[in-house]
Amino acid sequence: MLNELLCPETIAVVGASRTPGKVGHEIVANLINGGFKGAVVPINPSADEILGLPCHADCTRYGKPIDLSVVAIPSKHVRKAVEDSLAAGAKAVCVITAGFKEVGPEGAEQEAELARLCSAAGARLLGPNCLGLINAHHGMNASFAAQMPRAGAISVMSQSGALCTAILDWATQRHLGLAKLVSIGNKADLDETDFLTAFTHDDETRVIVGYLESIGSGSGFIKAAESAASVKPVVILKAGTTAAGWKAASSHTGSLAGADIAYGAAFRQSGIIRADTFEALFDCAMAFAMQPLPGGDRVAIITNAGGPGIMAADSVEQAGLHVASLAGSIATALRNKLPAAASVGNPIDVLGDADPERYAAAVNAAQDDESVDAIIVILTPQAMTRPAETARAIAGCLRGTKPVLVSFMGGREVMPGREELVASNLPDYPAPERAVAALKAMCEYAAWRRRPTRIVTRFPVNRRRVERIITRHVRTGRRQVGEPAAKDIMRAYNFAVPAGDVAFTASTAADVATRIGFPVAMKIVSSDIVHKSELGGVRLNLGTPEAVRDAFDLMMIRIARAVPEARLEGVYVEQMCPPGREVIVGMTRDPQFGPMLMFGLGGIFVEVMKDVTFHLAPITAGEALQMLKSTKSYALLEGARGQAAVDVRGIADALQRLSQLVTDFPQIAELDINPLLVGKTGTEPLVADARIRLSQTGAQP
Repeated sequence: MLNELLCPETIAVVGASRTPGKVGHEIVANLINGGFKGAVVPINPSADEILGLPCHADCTRYGKPIDLSVVAIPSKHVRKAVEDSLAAGAKAVCVITAGFKEVGPEGAEQEAELARLCSAAGARLLGPNCLGLINAHHGMNASFAAQMPRAGAISVMSQSGALCTAILDWATQRHLGLAKLVSIGNKADLDETDFLTAFTHDDETRVIVGYLESIGSGSGFIKAAESAASVKPVVILKAGTTAAGWKAASSHTGSLAGADIAYGAAFRQSGIIRADTFEALFDCAMAFAMQPLPGGDRVAIITNAGGPGIMAADSVEQAGLHVASLAGSIATALRNKLPAAASVGNPIDVLGDADPERYAAAVNAAQDDESVDAIIVILTPQAMTRPAETARAIAGCLRGTKPVLVSFMGGREVMPGREELVASNLPDYPAPERAVAALKAMCEYAAWRRRPTRIVTRFPVNRRRVERIITRHVRTGRRQVGEPAAKDIMRAYNFAVPAGDVAFTASTAADVATRIGFPVAMKIVSSDIVHKSELGGVRLNLGTPEAVRDAFDLMMIRIARAVPEARLEGVYVEQMCPPGREVIVGMTRDPQFGPMLMFGLGGIFVEVMKDVTFHLAPITAGEALQMLKSTKSYALLEGARGQAAVDVRGIADALQRLSQLVTDFPQIAELDINPLLVGKTGTEPLVADARIRLSQTGAQP
C-alpha cells in the first residue's frame, strides 16, 4: 500500500539546490548517500547539474514517469510545482514546504487546493509542512534529516518533524534499526490512519510507533488501529489533548470526562499501547521489536545485588504484575550451580562476584520454569563484574520463548555490556523500573491479543417509544429532557424505574401518590432547572395525601420566588426507592470517538475521589464487568470491609443497555443515571434519577 510513496523507483526533488545547508540540497544528498538505487531527478531551472546529477527546469522536462515528487520551494510556487509533478505522472507528492494552514485561513485554502489537485489526479499527498520520509530497507532518505538509520523492524509516523529528528538521533545512538519513518505534517491528505494501515500490511514492519497531536477520524482510526494491533504492536505518544470539546458538558459524566480520557479509552479498546513520555515510547518499542510476547504476567528477577532486586520486585508488584513463585526443582538445580550464599528464591541473587556463567545458569533455570512468563536481568558494576562477557553469555542462552529484558545499571563501567546487548538484540534499560514498565506494556498487549471475540448483546427494547419522545423534544426546540420523559426512555430500554406520574395541581398530586402507594417523593419538573434540590424542588418520604398537597403548594411558591423566569411543568410524584448502594452510570459523546460510557460509585467516590472509569460504546458483557473492576472502590460492591455485597452483574447489564441506547440514538449528547440504586444479588438496579441532554440540533450526525 502507498507503494509509490514508500517504495518509489523515480524521485523528483523540486527545489534541488547546489548550496549545502539548503533543504533542497540536503534531500538530494541524502538520497545519494543513503544508497537509493532508483533515479533521483533534481528540479531547478537555474542549474544544469546538482551533485553530479543532471537538472531539469520542471518535472515535465524529465521526459519519463515520476513516482514520487518531493517539493521544497517557497509556498507561493508550490501549486505550480504540484501541477507539474502530477502532469509528469507522479502518484505521490511530498510537500516539505511550510506556510499553509498553520499560518491562517488563506494558507488553509491553498493547502486544501493542493489536496484537491492530487485527489483529482489519483495521487496521494504527504504534508505539507513536514520533514519528509525514510525507507531504510529501500535505501531512501527523502527528507532533510541529517541521519540515515540502519534497516530494522520499527516504523514511525510523527506529526512533528522535530520529533522525527530526535527519534533518528536516538535510534542511531542506540544502534537501533528502523524500517520506515514518515513525517505527516499538516495531514492535508495522508494521515495517521493511512499509515497505520500501510504499516500493518508492511512485512518489514514489526512494531508501529507514532507521535500524534490530533486524530482526524476517530472511528476510522479505531478501526485501523484495532486491525493493526491484532497483528503487531502499536505504541503511540499522544500529546496536545484539549478540553475544548467538553465546554458544554452539564452532567456528572461530561464534567468528569475530557479529551485525554477519550483518547485513553479509544486506545485501550483498539489495543494501542499508550506511552506517556518520549522515553517510554522507545522503551516499549525496543522491547516489542526485540523480544517475544509473554504468555502471562509472572516475572523472574535475576540480579547480582540485593537492593536493585528489591527495587525490581517492588516495581513488578506496583505495575500489577506478579513476582513468580519458582518451582522447587528449579531452586534445587540453582543450588547446585550457584554459591551457597546465593539466593535461589525470586529475586535470584547470583551475588556481587557473579561471573557470566552464573548469569547464564540463572537465565536457563528461569527459562526452564513453567511458572515464569518473563525474565528481568539486572547487573550492577562490581570489581569482579565482566559486563561485555556477561551480556554475551545472557544472549547466548536465550531460546526466544520468553521475553528477557535487561537492566545494566551504571555508566562507563557497563557501557561495553550495553553495546553487546544491542548487538545481540536484547533491550537494555538504565534502571529496573523502566524495564518493568516496558514489560507491563508487553503483558497488557499480550492479554489484549488473547481477548475473546467481542460479542455485543442486543436487548429487546421499544425503540419507537424513544423515537417519539426525542422527536417531540426536537420539534419544540428543547435540548434538556426532563426527568419524567427521561425515565420513560429508561423504561423503553427495560430499566427498572419506580412508578410515578406528573401532577399539575396539589389535588392531582395527592391522587397520584394514593394510586402508586406511600411513601412518595416529589420533584419539580422544569427544563430550566437542572439542580432541583438546591432550590427546594425535591421532597422525600411523604406519607399522606395531606403531606403531598402541602408539599406541592409550598414547592410551587418557593420555586416561583427563587427562579421566577423558570417554566414550571408540574411536579413529578414517584414511589420512594428502597435502600441500596448508589452508583452512577452515564454517557457523554466525544466529538472524535462517539459515545463514551462512565461508571462510578456515588457520593464522595465520584465527587471527591473522582474514582470513575470510561469505555467507548458499544460495550460487551466482559468489558462492562471490567469497567466496574477497574475502579478503586470495586471491592465495596463485592462486600469488602463489612459492606453488603450488591448485584454486580446487574450494574454490568445496565451499562450494556445504556450502551445500546446511546448507540441507537446519536441525538443523545449526554446522559446520567444518578443514582442507580443497586441491591443484593438477584435484585434489579433501580433508576432513581435520570438526566438526558440532546445535541444542539437534535439531529443525527
